[in-house]
Parts: sequence; C-alpha cells; structure tokens
Amino acid sequence: MEPRFTASHWGTYLVTGGDDPELLPDPSDPQPSRIGRGWLSAARDPALRIKRPAVRKGWLHGDQGRGRNGDSFVEVSWDRATSLIAGELQRVIEHYGNGAIFGGSYGWASAGRFHHAQSQLKRFLNLIGGYTAHQNTYSHAAAEVILPHIVGISNEAFLDGATSWPLIAENCSLLLAFGGISPRTAQIEPGGTSEHEVSSQLNRIAQSGTSIVNISPVRSDLDAVSSARWMQIRPGTDTALMLALAFELQTNDWHDCAFLDRYTSGWPRFRTYLAGESDGQPKSPEWAAPICGVPVQDIRDLAAQMARERVMITVSFGVQRGDHGEQPIWAGLALAAMLGQIGQPGTGFGFGYGSLTAVGRSQRIVRWPSFPQGANPIRDFIPVARITDMLLHPGSSYQYNGETRLYPDIRLVYWAGGNPFHHQQDLNRFSDAWTRPEAVIVHDHSWTSTARRADIVLPCTTPLERDDIMVNRRDSSLVYMSQIFEPLGDARDDHAIFCDLANRMDVGPEFHENRDTQAWLRWMWSNCRQIAEKEGFTLPHFDRFREAGRVSIPLPQELRTQFAEFVRDPENKPLQTESGKITLCNETIAAMKAEDCPSHPAWLQPLEWLGNAETGQLHLISGQPDARLHSQLDNGNEAQASKIQGREPCTLHPEVAQKLGVESGDIVRLYNARGACLAGVRLSMGIHPGCVSLATGAWFDPQVVAGTLLEVHGNPNVLTLDKGTSSLAQGTIGHTCLVYVEKWTSPLPELSVNTPPPIGHLHSGPDISAVAVNTGP
Repeated sequence: MEPRFTASHWGTYLVTGGDDPELLPDPSDPQPSRIGRGWLSAARDPALRIKRPAVRKGWLHGDQGRGRNGDSFVEVSWDRATSLIAGELQRVIEHYGNGAIFGGSYGWASAGRFHHAQSQLKRFLNLIGGYTAHQNTYSHAAAEVILPHIVGISNEAFLDGATSWPLIAENCSLLLAFGGISPRTAQIEPGGTSEHEVSSQLNRIAQSGTSIVNISPVRSDLDAVSSARWMQIRPGTDTALMLALAFELQTNDWHDCAFLDRYTSGWPRFRTYLAGESDGQPKSPEWAAPICGVPVQDIRDLAAQMARERVMITVSFGVQRGDHGEQPIWAGLALAAMLGQIGQPGTGFGFGYGSLTAVGRSQRIVRWPSFPQGANPIRDFIPVARITDMLLHPGSSYQYNGETRLYPDIRLVYWAGGNPFHHQQDLNRFSDAWTRPEAVIVHDHSWTSTARRADIVLPCTTPLERDDIMVNRRDSSLVYMSQIFEPLGDARDDHAIFCDLANRMDVGPEFHENRDTQAWLRWMWSNCRQIAEKEGFTLPHFDRFREAGRVSIPLPQELRTQFAEFVRDPENKPLQTESGKITLCNETIAAMKAEDCPSHPAWLQPLEWLGNAETGQLHLISGQPDARLHSQLDNGNEAQASKIQGREPCTLHPEVAQKLGVESGDIVRLYNARGACLAGVRLSMGIHPGCVSLATGAWFDPQVVAGTLLEVHGNPNVLTLDKGTSSLAQGTIGHTCLVYVEKWTSPLPELSVNTPPPIGHLHSGPDISAVAVNTGP
C-alpha cells in the first residue's frame, strides 16, 4: 500500500491506521508542531461540525441583521440555500452595485493550493462583477506599507530575501532580537511546511559563539537557547531603545559614515533628530531608560558591544503590531545602517525571523502556480483591519498611505475560510458593526464565532476530507494531500459550492472551465512540472505523485544575503526608493504631513502603555497561541488540555499575582473600558511585572453575566484597541492595550461555544421563498 500524506500550515503528516487513521508528523521534521496533535479531534468534533446548510431565523423574518449576534438557525437543503444566496447577490448588485459586496475572507483555512477558500471566493466574485476587497494583513500591515517606501521592495520580497540562517551562524557575533525569535510562532507557514528548523538554527548560532539578546517583555519569546540574554523591555517601547542605541553610536563616533553616505539618504536630518537639534530632546540613554525600562548603563554597554561585533538586528512581526508600528521597523533598519553591515553575509537587518518557520530558510525559492482568481473589476478596497470603521461609517473619509479614501457602503458580506471574530480588535464594537450589512454569508466546517453570526451558513469540508496539493515556494517538498475521511454530514468543498452558485449566476463554464477537482489538480500539477523544467529538474507525472504522496525538490540549498546586490553595486543595482538608497528620511512620507508618521524614524508615545497607565493597570500582551493556529483547532483536544477550568490561560508575574491575591489555577477577570473577559491563571518569572499575557484565539463567547457583558472564554480581543498603527499603514495595534485584573469569585458561567447554536428545521420557519425581497429594496 502506497503511503498517504496530508499537510497543513503547521506541518506535513503521514497517515496511518487504515479505518481508524492517525496522523504522524513527517519523520524528516526535526521539531514537529504541537498544533497538529489537536487536528483530528477538532476536525471530527461531532458537536460543533456544521452538518447541513442553515439560515438564521431572524433574517428569515426580515430583521436585516439586528439579531445577528445571538440567534437560532433553520436547516435547509443545499438547493434552497444556494438559491437564497444567488438571490441576495443579484439583489445587492442590482440595487447597489458590486462595490456593496465585501469579499473579506481573511484566514488560513487550508495549506492546499486548490482548496484555498479565498481564491475560490474571489474567482467567483470577480466573474459576477467584482467586490470590495481588503489590502494588507493583520500579521504585518505596518511592514507591508512602509518597507516599499524605505527599502523599495514589498514585504513578501523582503521575507523571501531574508539572510539565510547558516550565514548568521557563520558570520554574526551578536544577534539582537527585538520581540524575540520564537519557535512557538515559528510553528506555522503560509502555504504549508514539511519541517520546522528555527530551534535548531538558533542553537547552531549559539554554539558558534554568537551572543543572542532577547529584547522582549517575555522571556519565552526566545526560549530555544538557554544562554540567550533577556533584556526585559516595556511593551511598545522598542523604538525608544533603538534610538538611544543609535544616539550612542553617533555620539561616540562608532557609526559607519562611509556606508551612510553611499547607501542611505536622509542621514543628516535623522542625525539632527537623534542629537535633539530638531526637537530639543537628545535621544540619549538617560532619555530612553525611563521610557523602555532598561537601565542607562545596560543601553550604553549594549551600544559599545554593537560597535565591536558583527551584528544582526531582527524585528519580529509582533513588535510592529502596536501603535506607530511602522517606527520600530524603520528605527531598526536605521540602527543597522549606522553599523554599516547591511548587505554582508550574516549581519544587517532582518524582519520576521521566527514569526514564520520559513523566514531565513536556505531553500531555493520556486514560484509554483495557484488557482487563478481572475481580475477584480472593482478597484475599491479597505486596509484589512479597518472593517469595523467601514461597516459603522460608510461614506466617511480616512487616510491611508498618502491617500484620502472613502469607506464604501457595504450591504453584503461574503466570508469563506476565515474568522474575523478572531483577528479583529475590540470585538464588542465589531459585533455592533457586524449587524449593519443586510446579509452575511459564511462558509465554515464548524460553528465558529463567525459562523454563529451569519445569515446563511454553508457547511464545508475540512482539508482531511478532500484531495489537494501543498506547493510552497519556500519548502523543499511537494505533498499530495490525500482525503482521509468522507465528508461529515452534507458538507461540500468550497469549489463545489461555487460551481453551483456560478451556474445560478450564469458564469458556470467560466468558473469551472469544465474541470472537476481532480482535473484542476492535474492542471495545477502540469503547470508545476513546466515550472520545474524551467528550474532545471523534473517532477513525476501526476499519478505517480499521487501514489508517492510526497516529492522532494532536487535543488541545492541557496544562501541569501539581504541587500547583497545593492551593496555590491549601488549605482547599477539601486533600490526602488525615491533616492535609490535606504531612506532614513523619506520625502514622500514627509509630503504626507502625517503627525502620526514623521519623515524619519521617531519615538511617538503610544495611546496606551505603561508610561501612562493608571494605578493597577497592566499591559496586555496578546500573542499567538502554542496549541492552535490563531483560532483554528480551539475545540481540539490539544488546545482544550491547555485551558484552565475551560478558560484560556493568562500569565502573570508571581509578585503581581500575590498583590492581586490570586494563585495558579484561579480564574481572573481582565477588563477595561472596551470590555471584559475571564481567563485562568498561570505564573511565571519570565514575564515583565507590568504585563499580563493572554494568547489570541479562544472562540469568542460573550454573555450577559449579572447584568454586564462578559466574554467568558478568554478572548483578549474584547479588550484590545481598534485603531490603525498610523494614517500611513492603518495596521492593527493589538499589542497596545492596558487592562485591570481582578480575581473572579462568582460562579463560573457555562461556555456556549462548546455546543452549536439552536437549530430547527425548515418546517418550523416561514416560507423562505420570499426572503430575498424581505432583506432590502
């Protein structure tokens, strides 16, 4: 019997067990992800899987969304459900135009290249006239917008070009990791992965004699190396520390003037800012120490060490997910430029190491084909994290990347493969905004927080219930993802759903091109084989690939150095910036006249931080979880085992816990003016005493308890602030948040997310043939 494999964003798995299958991590993976241990139980959860199409009762009665946040459902046939959706789409297009459809669908539904929910949805919407889209990501929006201005390449290109791990091990003697480099966040990779190597790479670097400094409020952000030095910084103050280090380099004449003159623009103006000539405040260690909580002498000593060493400065994704998140990226780049080691093997500046598993991987990049989405006739979009503002304030203006834009008037939201009730900040405010559209359509396999708040819910297969292929440009393996189970209930894959809808909307042949799923997979593999031939190697025919289950790419490792070509020949290989160089002062940004994003790296006080905290407030750190991907698999046994009395655990410093009168295993209430949630307590000496950490991703479970709205499961996004990083990028600032913490002494509310919403049957509702005219004009 040929081996069977499947793949996910958290790893590749060998399928064993016949009729009772098990998933074993790929034997070649040196550090398998913990996340995968909860995959099977979550995917086969009989209580929470959506078995049949369902329609919300209030929507059937014409409430136009008012009851969307807590309603029951009526199960209907596939024919009736798709007929309703086609009718709603046609109604909205006829009365409001395609720009009134929001096709957000932000999410990580599958590592498969064909069953990529966003691609399937966008291809369908493009064929029926388009939709309002989103731009950038929750993960790194600040970087996506500012990097093209300051280094002339996209964030994707920057991550692809990251200096390779082996070069850091061989050439770097001091690694400064702002935000750490965490194997916890390195469990995942967009498009899937066959191995996890971040821990071993970090240990190789440490064994080479490199000094590693973890600059983070949490020690575990770099816990793979026991010898790493922990510099315990206040959250949101990395820029201040970077500027003080730059001040020391400049004041002591430890900076590389020749590099700055040849490879950067704007250095003289940035230098005047560091010296305090432009604002009256030198950015000295004495200035920075009370801001970032790092002693003056420690700052001076670190700057002196930097001047002696070969230095790599890295910034994690999490550091830029805060108020003015553009600044630590820019300031870190400027600090590296002052050392003059950018473009050299193993040193310089990096972004995203450890935030994804493949950043820094020495794999030759091969750009494989994807499911074609077509072109969107609607050019309008919003920055991804501004969805609440869009729904609450249609027609109002906002600033983005130098433009004044208007929020569209959205009447229908179509979501497939994502969970905005995980990603979005200030979920209580978002819940209000979510009631504003006239119709919300969701594809999901389980009763997630988003599915429960839809008007029409279509049950989808999980990746374990269909065939697909994993082809990732930064991975050494191509994986045939074999179907393991039959679909549960009446679940269908997204492609089959959109084929039906496309036929109803008279674009069926254009959507499916007379191919079924196997034919599409063969088409994609044929394109893979053509690309492989151009790269100088041969892939097997499709049937052999499917039988083998996995193919290794026979290409030599490719060591990369970020900006190497530019540094070797800046005149003939200039950067695509306004000056052709790294811009330390950017005239394009200066012309925007944005007070929240100056023309050079700068310290701007966050809206909420320990520097303006009231007595008793702690800074909330809401990082990525260890036992799931975002909110995926939260109902799986691995994530469930990590909870405390069914609640997501938060971490407190023991001294803080003692003052609060709480112990490990207790339940606490975290709260601020935006909301409140419950969480279990863990204690650790490895967290800044001014902080509390609570991972994102617990399924949103708001309930009225003793007359007050309370999220009872431990979702931190009822507390986080829904504001853009700045008018430049408008990214999320989930790490800018102050909360109070108190012991919970009342009875624990029962969780509602562990059971499906109330579900009736078709005969219990009204005649739904008229629904399409009940929801709008």
